[in-house]
Amino acid sequence: MAEKTKKKVSLVYHFRDNKLEIDAGDRVNSLTFLRDFISLIRPGSGHLDKAEANMLTVLRLLNEEPNINTNFRRSVLINLKNTNLVPMLTDSGMALSRSVGKELYSRLKHKFIPPQIDQRDFLYVINAVFYKDNDYKWVERVSHESWRQFFEILGLSFRGSEPVVSEQVMLSLQILSARVAQLGWEKELADHLPPSVIESENPFMIQQYLLKEMKDVLEHGNTDAINAKAIAVVDAVNNCRSAIRQIRQNTIDRGASLGQSFILFQLDQKLERMLLLIDLIDSDQGFNIERLTEYFINVVRNDNRRNSLRELISQTTGYLAYQIAEQKGKKGNRYITSSPSEYRKMFASAMWGGMIICFVAVFKNLLGLLKMAPFWQGFVYSVNYSLGFIVIEETKSTLATKQPAFTASALAGSMDSKKSHNPNLYNLAVTISKISRSQIASFTGNLIIVFPGSYFLAWAFDKIFKKKIIEGSTAYDLLQAQHPWESLSLLYACNTGVFLFLSGIIAGYVQNKMRYGRIGERIVGHPFLRFNFSRARLIKIAAYWDAHAGSLIGNIALGFFLGMASTVGKIFGIPFDIRHITIAAGNASIALYGLDWDHISKSYLVIVFVGILGIGFFNFLVSFTLAFFVAVRSRGIRLNEYPEFLQILWKYFRSNTLDFIRPRKRISHDIQEQEA
Repeated sequence: MAEKTKKKVSLVYHFRDNKLEIDAGDRVNSLTFLRDFISLIRPGSGHLDKAEANMLTVLRLLNEEPNINTNFRRSVLINLKNTNLVPMLTDSGMALSRSVGKELYSRLKHKFIPPQIDQRDFLYVINAVFYKDNDYKWVERVSHESWRQFFEILGLSFRGSEPVVSEQVMLSLQILSARVAQLGWEKELADHLPPSVIESENPFMIQQYLLKEMKDVLEHGNTDAINAKAIAVVDAVNNCRSAIRQIRQNTIDRGASLGQSFILFQLDQKLERMLLLIDLIDSDQGFNIERLTEYFINVVRNDNRRNSLRELISQTTGYLAYQIAEQKGKKGNRYITSSPSEYRKMFASAMWGGMIICFVAVFKNLLGLLKMAPFWQGFVYSVNYSLGFIVIEETKSTLATKQPAFTASALAGSMDSKKSHNPNLYNLAVTISKISRSQIASFTGNLIIVFPGSYFLAWAFDKIFKKKIIEGSTAYDLLQAQHPWESLSLLYACNTGVFLFLSGIIAGYVQNKMRYGRIGERIVGHPFLRFNFSRARLIKIAAYWDAHAGSLIGNIALGFFLGMASTVGKIFGIPFDIRHITIAAGNASIALYGLDWDHISKSYLVIVFVGILGIGFFNFLVSFTLAFFVAVRSRGIRLNEYPEFLQILWKYFRSNTLDFIRPRKRISHDIQEQEA
């Protein structure tokens, strides 16, 4: 019988039980001790909730066991003094590439061939101690208060007692300061700083001069002078952060770009790191343990997620996504009705939109009779859809399925953490009721016209040209294509929901780009256009594009998404298509006229009608969910922070059910205040 393998003994308890201490300079044992010590906190797989309890046990050990406390502190100091701290302090968790594209490429490359970490680098220590890819999860699960106690017990000091460490911290500060100064003169940033700031010297440049003065004083060891210089550098860093906030506030009117968002993201990282390092080496006795705690948690996360593409995209594109969501949210407010008069206008607008869709559906079926290659068939479908959507936009009509992508952003805006730290959850429930009834009004308005309108146009075509648009098996196939289980219509409806969401994103992005690129001003000042149009005409053209460019491009994009979907399915030989509720309703009416009422059972028609409603439901659900998710993430909203909201919404729904269907004729004073 094979002898059982002995369980490995933790070095933490081995040294305690044998009253041993780690020798100065013993990196091997010190590193092993740190790894075994952290293992005492690490919870088992799938038990992240035990991390806090494990940490409390470790804190008791540090307080009650002098040997463990001494060896742990000594292990940390040995690795601090005998490794290169600069890469960890200047590079860890930092985006180092010049652009998002290069950073993405770098991370993608390192996913396949990870970079070699020098054993003299302190990041090697972090990687060896927090060696599991998901360690950051339990590290973040432990409360900040427990980590704060942990670092207070550790009690490390970098002020004079460890000159090697202080020198590396100062060198790291110089590197970060130079990088900040360089980024501060980038065109994407400098052009958006107020002229008064540039004229009184760029704050990103001033901080570098002040840090050089601090370094000179530090070399002479004058405690009072060091404090004064450190305070001056901190003030300069805070001025840089104020400039960043000012730029971001201006983007509401001027828009944002991915390049600018990436630079601001890099500056945020570097300036926050500088504040931490200044706090480490200044000569006062105060120390921001909270900032050190946050930095430590970020170091572990960054080490575990250093090659994560999703992490980078989430961090760097957040503010650009916020600007896009803001543009969509502004438009979304027009799709939300509060009063009975607004509700009636929405219904009438949807009826006009339904009328336009009747013609779109008829033209689509007529174009289908043309014998063309799949690509060109998809192309003419796309042009037909795009023109229809543009006409709806220009006539200020409403298409029900276009609302969710915009109303979701408006809904997220009502609980925006950037605008209000404590959103009114009751008002949020009221907003949802407004969105619900507005959506019902637009769906009803569309369908109440599309069904009879398309049937009437099919009848008129037959009477004028003595020929039905479609008939026989072709008409039956078209009707069956809307059936909920005899076709993949509900799955295709989800595809349409994705395309509706994407077109909303494109519309928001273009509208943001119009502002950021000052396209209107450039049209007015264009050298060729100035010689061919009057200034008054150019101003009108510029104003039109400023107001409508996003909508036009979004509508064209949606038209091509819908029109080319079936072509893509044919090219790749896969079941890929779209189902749009209003177009599906128009197709069903045209097919029904082609078949005649006597050739199809009434129960089958009822099922098809239910299928069309199901198509609308999935159009709305997918589009709204995706848009709301993006809008919430870009605004930094954490839905799990409002667990009581569902209860508030349910309570409001139970007491005001009809508010989700139609507005009240008379609204009490209290509700008016809530809805205002």
